[in-house]
Amino acid sequence: MPAKTPEKPNRPDNKATPAKPRRAPKTTAKQDADPTVPVLLSGGNPQIAKGHGDAPVQAYIAAMPGWKSPVGQRLDTLITQTVPDVKKAVKWNSPLYGMDGQSWFLGIHCFERYIKLTFFRGTSLTPMPPIASKTASARHLHIHEDGMFDEAQLVDWIRQASLMPGEKM
Repeated sequence: MPAKTPEKPNRPDNKATPAKPRRAPKTTAKQDADPTVPVLLSGGNPQIAKGHGDAPVQAYIAAMPGWKSPVGQRLDTLITQTVPDVKKAVKWNSPLYGMDGQSWFLGIHCFERYIKLTFFRGTSLTPMPPIASKTASARHLHIHEDGMFDEAQLVDWIRQASLMPGEKM
C-alpha cells in the first residue's frame, strides 16, 4: 500500500498559498510623472537601456543621482581626454570604456554612498588601484560624496588600462 502524504497544515482549507506578486522597482514622483526619467535601481544606479556609443553613456551620467552626476561628467571627460579614440557602451546598467567596442578596460557603477570604477585588468596596473575584487584580475577605485580622488593617478591608470587587452563582455 502506498504511504499517505501528510496534509499540509498551512491553511485551514488546505489550499496552496498563492505566490506573492512581484514588486515593481521603486520610483519617485518625478519618475511616475515622466516615464522618460530613468528608474534608479538599488543603491541609486540608473537603469539605462543597453547601447553602444556616447549617447547611452551620457544618458547614464545625466541620470546619476545628486552629487554623482557632476563626478560622472568629470570621469567621462578625463577618460575621453586621456584616450581620445575610446569606445563607449552601456551594458548591465553600467557605462563601459574600451578600445575596440567589444572588449572593455573600465566600468562605472553607482552605489548609494560611492561611485565604483572597475579596472578589469587592474592587477596589471602600477600601482594597483586600492580595492580588491572577487574577480582575480580586477581592481576598484571608490569615489565618495566629497568627490575627491587623485586625478593624475586616475589618468595614469586609464592610460595604462587602455593599452592592455580588454575584457570581453
